[in-house]
Amino acid sequence: MEYVAKYGFQHIGRGSMEVVGVEDVRGRPAVHTNFRLKGRYLFFSANYVLESWVDQATFSSVRFTQDNDEDSNDKDKVYEIFPDRQVYSVNNGAELPSVVDPLDEGALLYYVRTMDLEVGQTYTLNRYFRPDRNPVIVKVLKKETIKVPAGTFNTILVQPIIKSKGIFSEGGDARVWLSDDKDRVMVQMRVKLKVATISLQLTSTRPATTPSPGQ
Repeated sequence: MEYVAKYGFQHIGRGSMEVVGVEDVRGRPAVHTNFRLKGRYLFFSANYVLESWVDQATFSSVRFTQDNDEDSNDKDKVYEIFPDRQVYSVNNGAELPSVVDPLDEGALLYYVRTMDLEVGQTYTLNRYFRPDRNPVIVKVLKKETIKVPAGTFNTILVQPIIKSKGIFSEGGDARVWLSDDKDRVMVQMRVKLKVATISLQLTSTRPATTPSPGQ
């Protein structure tokens, strides 16, 4: 899924949400996903990259990387997550406690698309891989018809909230518009950064290819 990034009515960059493929992670097939947001306008720039590897059988995160230009502390971190032992490590450091069926920010984008979302409901998930950042809150705000470069869509508007510094942080006020159909395509995202609110609007989609591990 390809997106145009906007600040108000100004086109300032691009975004994408992609299933890269199926890769081997510690002997198990994992779906590799990639989310990118890159934009620049006058006095600010934004560059977010979230990469997730999710166990194909259990839908649990097994690896996660993030890069956030706004926060140098979030750069070049690789999280190895071990769902079977409920621990994780950062940059091959000491193992720390995790949770049952862990998810990261990138995996959460895909997991929310599988949920049975009912308008007016708030869902609580204790699945973020860092226990102190739980619970993850998913608010289903309303149904709305919106127009983006890819066309006009009936959507479900949700607000995911994580106690983190990422795009779904408590202060970020992120909003996600999902197509109100079986595909639940992310049609639009709006996220509040430190100095500006940026929206991603869908421009195109194409079918994913998911080769077997090793191909």
